[in-house]
Amino acid sequence: MIGVDVNPAKVEVLNTGRSPVLEAGLSELVAKGYKACRLHATTDATVAVCESEISFVCVGTPNLRNGKPDLRSVERVCQEIGQALRRKEDFHLVVLRSTVLPGTTERLVIPTLQAASGKRTGSQFTVCVKVEILLPRSIP
Repeated sequence: MIGVDVNPAKVEVLNTGRSPVLEAGLSELVAKGYKACRLHATTDATVAVCESEISFVCVGTPNLRNGKPDLRSVERVCQEIGQALRRKEDFHLVVLRSTVLPGTTERLVIPTLQAASGKRTGSQFTVCVKVEILLPRSIP
């Protein structure tokens, strides 16, 4: 597994076998994955995409003042993955795991990936969504 983060400090921590996040049981899992040479991180999305078969888009989508999710990070990551896909010959799966409203995949994710990669979804890559639960009061 290859993690990608824009923060070099978090990448460095992960690449020494420690978790950059405090969560019960996570430190042990990270250490185990690191010792087994199955977990490392980079700040270079192209390296991660080219050396993997699946990319998970897991970024924050905080609410804007109007209550809608801020999708700038989702769009930025999709652009980075798309640019990497431009260099990759093998088929790739992109999984959207960030909390987004229905329709975001069709309106933002797929068009962004296609534009950045120059490839078409369905034949050279595909996209799926791991649905996150939205509380009723958080839906605009």
